[in-house]
This record gives sequence, C-alpha cells and structure tokens, in this order.
Amino acid sequence: MAVKLFAAIDVGSLELELGIYEISQKTGIRKIDHLRHTLALGRDTYNDGKISYELMDEMCRVLEDFVRVIRSYKIEDYRAYATSAMREAKNSQIALDHIHVRTGLVVKVISNAELRFLLYKAVAARDVDFHKVVQKGTALIDVGFGSTQISLFDKGTLISTQNIFLGVLRIVEMLAHLQIDAKQAAGIIEELVDNEFHAYKKMYLKDREVKNLICAGESILVMAKRLAERQGTDRVTAAQFGEFHDRILKMSTDEIEEAYELSTEYAAMMIPGAIIYKRMIDLIGAETIWIPSVRLCDGIAAEYAQELKLAKFSHDFNNDILSTARNMAKRYKAHTVHIQTMEKLVLQIFDTMKKYHGLGPKERLLLQIAAILHTCGKYISILRSSENSYRIIMSTEIIGLSYLEREIVANVVRYNHKAFDYKNVELEADLAADRSANISKNEVTIVIAKLTAMLRLANSLDRTHLQKFADCRMAVKDGTLTVTCTYPGDITLERAAFNEKGDFFEEIFGLRPVIKQKRGI
Repeated sequence: MAVKLFAAIDVGSLELELGIYEISQKTGIRKIDHLRHTLALGRDTYNDGKISYELMDEMCRVLEDFVRVIRSYKIEDYRAYATSAMREAKNSQIALDHIHVRTGLVVKVISNAELRFLLYKAVAARDVDFHKVVQKGTALIDVGFGSTQISLFDKGTLISTQNIFLGVLRIVEMLAHLQIDAKQAAGIIEELVDNEFHAYKKMYLKDREVKNLICAGESILVMAKRLAERQGTDRVTAAQFGEFHDRILKMSTDEIEEAYELSTEYAAMMIPGAIIYKRMIDLIGAETIWIPSVRLCDGIAAEYAQELKLAKFSHDFNNDILSTARNMAKRYKAHTVHIQTMEKLVLQIFDTMKKYHGLGPKERLLLQIAAILHTCGKYISILRSSENSYRIIMSTEIIGLSYLEREIVANVVRYNHKAFDYKNVELEADLAADRSANISKNEVTIVIAKLTAMLRLANSLDRTHLQKFADCRMAVKDGTLTVTCTYPGDITLERAAFNEKGDFFEEIFGLRPVIKQKRGI
C-alpha cells in the first residue's frame, strides 16, 4: 500500500500550526514535520470582536511560509481549519478572503462541536489505549483557548458532551481587564471554574462513577511534557497532578516562563489551565489521568485518513454521535419505543430508496438523528412541537455535526408537520461566503426536502405509537414503494396518515408509496 502525504493547518486562537503526515494502512498515521507560530488572534477577537489588519497581515505571511513547506513536500491534499477566534470575529469573512487571495488556501471555519470531535478522533487514533480506557467510567476534558469541553464515556460509548464557556485565553484576557494582582488571580479563577463546574456536576454527573480522566488541549501539552519528564509516562495519578498544580500556583508568570522555557503568552495560561484541570479532577474524583498529547492537526489527519479509508479505527464515531442524540431525546422525555421504531423505519426507507434519492452516508446519519429528535419539542409544549424541536436542536451542540448539518436536522424535524416551503427554508449558515462549502442553498433545500419526505412517511407508519409496522418489508417496483406488513389488526389510522404523507413523498421522488397488508391465517 502506497504512503500518502497530507498537510493539516490549524488557524487557532493563539497560534498557527502546520502538521505534515505520512498515512498508510500498514503504518497508520505518522507525523513527519511540525511548524508553529504564536499569533494571538483570540486576543483581538475576545477583546474587540474583530481581527486587526496587522494580525491579518502577519497571519497571511506565516501561511505563505506554510504553503511553501507544503509544496516542498509535493503534497496535493491539505485541510485548513479555523476555530473560535475566527468563528467569533465580526470580520472573519474579510480575513478568510485575505488568506485565499494571498496564499490560495481555502480555510474552513469549524464549529465547536466539530473541533472537539476532531480532537476526540486524535485521541481515539491511539486505538488500543483509547478503546481500553473508555470501557470504564471516563471523562475527556479538552481545555481550549476559548472554552472547555467535557465528554463522558462508559462501556466504550459516549454518554454526553457539554461545552463550558471557560477557556484559558478568555480567562487571561478577562483578568487583564480587571487589573488585579497575581495573588488575587488564582482565587478568582477558582471561583469562576467552581461556579461553572458545580452546575455541570448537578446536571450530568449525579451518582456516576468516573475513575479515568483524559486531558486534551494546548495548555495541558506543556504540563504533559514536564510530568512525563518526572514520571516517565503519559499517565499520572491525581496526587501527582496535584503536586504539579500546587507548584505552578506558587510561581509568577515570569518564573513560569523561565522555568518551562515558554513564550509570555503560553506562560500566562499555565495557571488558569492547571486550575481548570485540577478542579475537574477533584470534581469527578478521578484516580488516573491520561495525557495523550494530541493537537488539532492530529485530529484533522485522523479525519482525513478515516474518510479516505487510509487507516482503520475500531471505535465507531457515528455511534457516539447517535448516542449523544439519544441522550438528548431522553433528557426531553421522548417516547423511547416510538423513537426506536422510527430509527428502524427511516433507515429502511432510506436504504430501499438508494437508487432514487442520490444521498450518502452522512445524509443517512442526519436522517437517523432527525428521527431520534423529532418529538423532543413536546417537552416544552405539545402544540407547535415541531417548531419547539427545531429551536431545541438549534440551541444544542451535537458533537461531530457542523452548524449546517445541525440546521439540516432541525429543518427536517420542523417540516415533519409543517407545510414545506421550498423558497423560504431558514439557513443561518452563510454558504455563499464560505469558500469551503461545496453546496449551494438550493442543494441544501433539496436534501432537507428528501429527508423530510422520508421522515414523514416513517412517522405515519407508527401513527398510533403501537409499532404495527415494526417488522414490515419494503421494495420499489414499477414506480411504487410498497410497504408490506403482517400486522393482523386494524391499521386504519396508519393507512390514512400514510396516504396523506405519500403525496409529498411522490412529489419529491416520483414514486407512489402504498401499503400492502398480509394477514396471517
């Protein structure tokens, strides 16, 4: 098997980073070169809401150097992602245009959910270790520059994931505005962290036992290096991390900078980073801390390798996305048996219709998520439940989904009971301005229409929530989608709903759906 060269670029909140990777099925993913340049985009964004022209110019000059390195390796495939600093900047489109004009690079601004999923994939790429660790109660805490993500695992599956607006650079910038001395700073950071984590513990931990903590994020990488030097391993006990935390809190920024050979920017973030990790360790009662030392570029390479099937992962990432959706449905008291039936029916329709809808695995996943979440709005009010479901989905990050993908799911759920409006489907994602988006608004509208037609049809087959079509068969022949069931009782309500929803289905696919009931003797 030939070795594939790939370049990953991270336009981050504090630095620009380039990773060059060799990828093959035999050796997996191997980093062969790594460049970093400190550039505090987040300082401008978090303080002023915009990226200054001076920083744009420096950013473009560094990225031009990255392009020269990529060309020197004769690399054709690359992915460049930007995170919270670019995402939150009011002039992000101007900055992205500057990058494209001066360097030729197309940079995709990714959502927080996508960012965390990529880092999660980077950790999971350490296949044997990761799969073994998450069999027992485990939390993955990823402390970023703008926010912190906490994900809980048990029995190898993602249970929940939650973002907390508490990042090291954001904290440093906030403290700078308060103009307080170093002695006060640690106490204020602890109060901030405890306040956020208390609410998290009450909502998500309860009596859950979590013995392992996986730590990711830029600030932990320096700590990992120092801990590894002392302990000779990337795993430490809670007590060992506590000693490191206590030592850091006694040092000034200048002392940290000198002792750990760090830039001023990174030295300033060591104290808030250490406090966040230590508070989380104490909160969950973790005994073992694993610091796998991964970066976003590693996650980008893992995603690329997975999509092109250049590397194999034993962990099922789609199952983690679905698990998150199911836990979300559970939180909003969804009817579990109905949801399970809906999942089965929509996937059966999708798979039977493969030759007619032209959609792929990603759309199949989005349809399944829509089936899981289509009734969550009833928790707020039975009236206008589809509209409520739309707003719940749009207000809740689903790990692994982009903002656009979440909008697709939300709109499919919204139009489950609402008349479909081809010209006025709401899309907040700016596809026209996003050079990385390979799809137009019209194309997105068509995808939403197709998935909506399938969701409506599946929903009609369980109109009474009595699973009468749980064991049905489906086939397409002579311009008809035939659904055959063996339920011996009355299906009048299902048939009426099916015929009603069949009109829109036929409008979209040109196939008339019909029910055939075979009664047993």
